[in-house]
Amino acid sequence: MDDRQQAQEDRAVRALDGFTVGVTAARRAEELGALLERRGAQVMHAPALRIVPLPDDTELLAATKDLISHAPDVVVATTAIGFRGWIEAAEGWGLGESLLARLAGVELLARGPKVRGAIRAAGLNEKWSPASESMAEVLDRLLEEGVSGRRVAIQLHGELLPGFVEALRADGAEVVGVPVYRWMPPEDIGPVDRLLDAVLARGVDAVTFTSAPAAASLLRRAEERGIQEEVLAALRQEVLAVCVGPVTALPLQGRDVPTLQPERFRLGPLVQLLCRELPGRVRPLPVAGHRIEIRGHAAVVNGELRPVPPAGMALLRALARRPGWVVSRADLLRALPGSGRDEHAVETAMARLRVALGAPKLIQTVVKRGYRLSLDPHGESDKYGGE
Repeated sequence: MDDRQQAQEDRAVRALDGFTVGVTAARRAEELGALLERRGAQVMHAPALRIVPLPDDTELLAATKDLISHAPDVVVATTAIGFRGWIEAAEGWGLGESLLARLAGVELLARGPKVRGAIRAAGLNEKWSPASESMAEVLDRLLEEGVSGRRVAIQLHGELLPGFVEALRADGAEVVGVPVYRWMPPEDIGPVDRLLDAVLARGVDAVTFTSAPAAASLLRRAEERGIQEEVLAALRQEVLAVCVGPVTALPLQGRDVPTLQPERFRLGPLVQLLCRELPGRVRPLPVAGHRIEIRGHAAVVNGELRPVPPAGMALLRALARRPGWVVSRADLLRALPGSGRDEHAVETAMARLRVALGAPKLIQTVVKRGYRLSLDPHGESDKYGGE
């Protein structure tokens, strides 16, 4: 590859260039953030929860002793990290051999391939695992088999699985929750508050969720601050809520927030979904002989990423709401964050915006009227005249 080709590749716009994505995960947050940043996103890390270390969890110890002394008929393992942690914690308590012996004699179900691998690594064998990796399919199987009078132990995701437990109990099962890790509020709530503020200001384009407790925790914190309805309104409209799977999405869907989920419930497919959805929501505009895309905190002009200051993005969005139409200075002033009443602020921000875009004629000054994007779908770029 010669220097020219390398320079072109370096300037190539990545799928998530110009977009900001919030990450609420506590576990594997760095991995998810790295995947997003590799594709150009700016990432706001805001762990909505923290995990209680397993050896310190008295609830898990009590549940483990109960299952060893009172055997379940079925054990449903839901996450690999949780199952491994459970075995390791039991070994630390001197109960490892007893727990493995008990699990070897029950009907062991694995939600997906990762947890199936963890089961086999512990020297055990699962009886069945759903092709869909869906808890709904696990539930269907249990109900088809019949659970009346049976004792079913379920490894929890930090809280009882909504609907799952109720359905089993309604069919006559005794259900035991195994809290292999517990979620607690983060010790530092500051990042969560900053993410909520960014959602309200539409300063993020999407928020990712990898667990139902994290989604519930974010909404609970918004409620504590008295801003839950405003946050929900943003998530229902401009800010995309992307969940790793259907169980994760339940707290949001219960509040009428539309969510997107990848077909495979993994971080990689989640990032690929964002790479399709966020650019797909941008409508390219033909402006003064150029092609412009307006992304979250940047514009793409003729395939080149052009970072734009926040004030400039506010003006650009205001102009793009009705491309080709004149927007008055007064309306643009109202669009500027914290600008007061001085219309000179519009002129200053507009000058900086034109420099940032690298093509001053994209925006025309219409004398005594305001400004307009030089939209020209028919190849005529000077409808009003101006500079």
